[in-house]
Amino acid sequence: MRIISGTHKGRIIIAPTGLPVRPTTDLAKESLFNILANNFEFENLVVMDLFAGIGSISLEFASRGAAEVLAVDMNFKCVDFIKKTAQKLEMPAIRTLRFNMFNFMETVHKKFDIVFADPPYELSGIERIPDLVIQKDILNAGGWFILEHSQANDFSKHPNLVQHRKYGKVHFSIFSNEKIAE
Repeated sequence: MRIISGTHKGRIIIAPTGLPVRPTTDLAKESLFNILANNFEFENLVVMDLFAGIGSISLEFASRGAAEVLAVDMNFKCVDFIKKTAQKLEMPAIRTLRFNMFNFMETVHKKFDIVFADPPYELSGIERIPDLVIQKDILNAGGWFILEHSQANDFSKHPNLVQHRKYGKVHFSIFSNEKIAE
């Protein structure tokens, strides 16, 4: 995994083997962050990374100056890796939390500018995640929920879908809690 931009640009992060993760490809991550750079100022962003895995997205946001990044994953080894990597790279903006995403959504009350979720593509209930985030009202005004998924999921008719992007086998569906002018 490579940090693409920011204070740690070009830094290679090597995760331990055996973790149950499928990191976002560098091509897809770079494309997504280009979209984000055209829509957000990274400084002062408050971000939540659900199904954080090895922290590729969390580390990228922190490297680019996000004020706060909450990395949530239910795997202890993943959370421990993110925490240790953030400490090693002196990224105090990153906080980690070991939690099942569906249970966590019942307890979270904080607002975020961006919520990113990269669940296992075969996860049962993946189609419910956009509604859980939007209905929980955890996005700040103008905030985005970004869901990484496979082609097996189609959110094109979701009322809060802002845009959909495809990079190889990686799909990003971007949602907002605000209605977008036609």
